[in-house]
Amino acid sequence: MEGKCVKTKTGGLSNLKPADAEVKAIIKEVKAAVEKKVGKKLETYLAVSYKTQVVSGTNYFVKVNVGYEHLHLRIFEPLNHTGKPKELTDLQTGKTADDEIIYF
Repeated sequence: MEGKCVKTKTGGLSNLKPADAEVKAIIKEVKAAVEKKVGKKLETYLAVSYKTQVVSGTNYFVKVNVGYEHLHLRIFEPLNHTGKPKELTDLQTGKTADDEIIYF
């Protein structure tokens, strides 16, 4: 799958965008890692919104509704030519629907 061209200056976070099909697929790829990190199975796991950061690849900062709270996930997507998979690089728990996605 080809990635979208995201117009943002390198290093800065993009504007907030509603979750689209691409981001919904990305969070599915890292769900097992998220469940391992929070220590439980997540019945509800819905992408709400996201920001991106262009680095040597792309960081996705995604707000995910897990029912009882929201999580903020940081997922790194390496450049296509590396052949490496996307990876969960960090997450924040205890977030609400109103919490802004900021760099972490």
